[in-house]
Amino acid sequence: MANYTAADIKALREKTGAGMLDVKKALDEADGDQTKAIEILRVKGLKGVTKREGRTTSNGLVAAAAGDGAGTLVEVLCETDFVAKGEKFIDLADTVLAQAVATKATTAQELLASTTADGKTVQGLLDDANAMIGEKIEVRRVARLEAGNVVSYLHKTSPDLPAQIGVLVAIEGGDEAVGRDVAMHVAAFSPTVLSREDVPAETVENERRLAEATAKEEGKPEAALPRIVEGRVNGYFKENVLLDQPFAKDPKKTVAKVAAEAGAKVVDFARFRVGQ
Repeated sequence: MANYTAADIKALREKTGAGMLDVKKALDEADGDQTKAIEILRVKGLKGVTKREGRTTSNGLVAAAAGDGAGTLVEVLCETDFVAKGEKFIDLADTVLAQAVATKATTAQELLASTTADGKTVQGLLDDANAMIGEKIEVRRVARLEAGNVVSYLHKTSPDLPAQIGVLVAIEGGDEAVGRDVAMHVAAFSPTVLSREDVPAETVENERRLAEATAKEEGKPEAALPRIVEGRVNGYFKENVLLDQPFAKDPKKTVAKVAAEAGAKVVDFARFRVGQ
């Protein structure tokens, strides 16, 4: 007869984040001893870390922190939404974010190699969590912005999951309110670059070529082609360039104009969506 109860199983699951079956097996092997069961889960889990490296991590969360002229955004991934909404995974992501803020990390590689206060690297923390939870867990992306004012915004795409979209917006001048409005706009309209100057020249040229070819295919008059091509290239800018996009709350104005009217200038942004 097992020397543990349903309450013991629940307690061990809460401590480790491991699955029900793994927890029961560990308690069986440890004869109900919680400390020994945790060791068993960790050892068995670490053996499977390498096997899990090839798995797909398409779930997870985005976490952000901003203040004092700087902001940090991290994307932490796992395999299933069940783990993504679990307390252990969320706590781990909070720890990763705090480390990213403390070290001013700008890349995932830099963050993973950094050492926490307890002497472990962030990669080591992920390996431990990987072992306990039984899923591949990774930090995919990190962004850090600095400016006069940096605002963060997190958006839940489902009430059952942690934030799946995270945004940082850096502005000079203005106040936090305009920064937050722009951040919410970025979350909804997913621009790819800040300004037209950030669009590669070859991309613009390709858009012009496609616009001209399409117009000719449509039988547009030769004399009208330059105007049509210019209009379609401008349409590309309005779709992809943050400063040129019609503002979410007032589509008659661009994001740049709304910011300027509030005495602000948007100087940078970052947007992460889990798995994209």
